[in-house]
Amino acid sequence: MPVLKALFWGSLGALAWTHAGYPLAAGALARVRERRVAKDAAYQPSVTVIVAAHDEEAVIERRLENLLALDYPAEKLDVVVASDASGDRTNELVEAIAAGESRVRLLDCPRGGKVAAQDRAVRESAGDVVAFSDANARWAPDALGKLVANLADPEVAYVCGRLRLEAADGANQEGLYWRYELWLREQESRLGSVTGGNGSIYALRRGAYVEVDPTWGHDLAFPYRMVQGGTRAVYERDAVASEQPTPTNETEYARKVRMFEHCWEITLRGSMLRRLPAGYLAAMVSHRVMRYGSGVLHLVLAGTSLVLAPVAWPYALVLLGQVALIAAFAAGVPIARYYVYVTWATAQALWNYLRRGVPAAWDPAATR
Repeated sequence: MPVLKALFWGSLGALAWTHAGYPLAAGALARVRERRVAKDAAYQPSVTVIVAAHDEEAVIERRLENLLALDYPAEKLDVVVASDASGDRTNELVEAIAAGESRVRLLDCPRGGKVAAQDRAVRESAGDVVAFSDANARWAPDALGKLVANLADPEVAYVCGRLRLEAADGANQEGLYWRYELWLREQESRLGSVTGGNGSIYALRRGAYVEVDPTWGHDLAFPYRMVQGGTRAVYERDAVASEQPTPTNETEYARKVRMFEHCWEITLRGSMLRRLPAGYLAAMVSHRVMRYGSGVLHLVLAGTSLVLAPVAWPYALVLLGQVALIAAFAAGVPIARYYVYVTWATAQALWNYLRRGVPAAWDPAATR
């Protein structure tokens, strides 16, 4: 019984901390210990924007048109499409645009996954800054300028922007959970460095770019790698990218499972908790490790509360709360459905990872 009680209170405390305690603590600390970024809007280094693409014929022309229309000096901007063995018309469409636009170049890569394509594009480009975008994203005209203004600060090596989720008609589709995540990312940035990035819009100094394991991905690996190297990874909320969300919770669940498989790979093999300042280490454990473990924590909490419910009212109350969450999920309550899908995705991803590892290659996510 003491072991069961310890597991109950430990799992409950970890879930409460990662979802509520840590965000509140980060927000409070950011108000009194903010590390400001020395931005400079006049800072305009040469930039290579890299778009990794695999079978993106439906969106690649629009993506290039959007990037070429950015409010950034044309002579300081070039775009490389790193095609990861696309089998559709992606290469053909990029080459057609490149024939009339010298700033666009196709890099036809063998199938090796997104990170391998990005690595090759960085090696074969020359911009002082390398920026990255997904093929299905769209950047605001001033997004690139807003990003690189942060890199004028010599302490900053990496900056990610804000992803806005919108419907096909442009209506905002950001849910409560996504807005909460963006708010927390902003608090972490104000404290020093974010614990996770955004694959739709981010940029680094060329000298700060590191080639990581192709199965890891940049979103999680780059921020902590920057901190390990003695620099900062920050968030710029005014650098906005837009994407259409996945059409259903079910498709979002499948996307999250794939994403969390990579997160588990980095967590278990990526040395992500080594050589970190104490405050940032606490943030990584609180926001990343505990969050990725939330599915397992919920399973432990459910099992122990079920056994302990007859013992005392706190255990019964927690069990009732979990039943209410599942009932809300079954009833279609949006925040409950999203939370349950994302939480279970972390557990499913861990099971998949332990059984078969994680592949480096990827397929485009389904959108509206």
